[in-house]
Amino acid sequence: MLPAETSPARAAVRIRGLHKRFGDTEVLKGIDLDIAPGEVVAIIGRSGSGKSTLLRCINGLETLDTGELTVEGQTVQAHDAKSLRELRRRVGMIFQGFNLFPHLSVGRNVMLAPGLVRGTPRAQAESEARELLARVGLEHKFDAAPEKLSGGQQQRVAIARALAMHPSVLLCDEITSALDPELVGEVLRVIESLAVEGMTLAMVTHEMGFARRVSDRIVFMHEGRIHETGGPQQLFESPRTPELAQFLGHLAS
Repeated sequence: MLPAETSPARAAVRIRGLHKRFGDTEVLKGIDLDIAPGEVVAIIGRSGSGKSTLLRCINGLETLDTGELTVEGQTVQAHDAKSLRELRRRVGMIFQGFNLFPHLSVGRNVMLAPGLVRGTPRAQAESEARELLARVGLEHKFDAAPEKLSGGQQQRVAIARALAMHPSVLLCDEITSALDPELVGEVLRVIESLAVEGMTLAMVTHEMGFARRVSDRIVFMHEGRIHETGGPQQLFESPRTPELAQFLGHLAS
């Protein structure tokens, strides 16, 4: 549910009746979800519960079999190329893998999409790329090759690249899962700073401490459905269903 002060018409993301199937397997079984502007939502659950597929549907990387997706009041037409292009201008995504272009410098990786998609002049794109790299603590790596960076640094470049498109909503799909433990903190600090600044965030994460500290709301997915949702304190301390209690107990063991 949306926070009480936010009407459905003002939702940053509004999903109704979302179903998604891959072959004979129904991965999403009727998702209803609203995300308010500036809200930070953490999506948790076991592997295979549909978390990443949900994010990919929100970003248009997977089409909806049935259901409706609205971003900032605009209904996304799943099979309309123009509608999907507009969606990807509004919704940025950061993946588990960094997906940087190895043949481009760090700076060029950040500059590429604004130039190609938004038509941003080169000088402006470079200036903004330098500002964004400074924001994630990598201003000195503008001319570096991605292969020369640590995993944590590469993921921070990926964050800067997503922000270069000025998204209204940022999706994060297990963005620390490919990192060594000592590198996780540097990436999460950047995401936490975005949350503090009011970015609308939807995060699939297994970092429960981070989710509890940063999120306004937790969504627990189980077998393709939103099984339970609520504020971090309520959900972590007083789960209402045995499935969530078992999931949290497994993490603590």
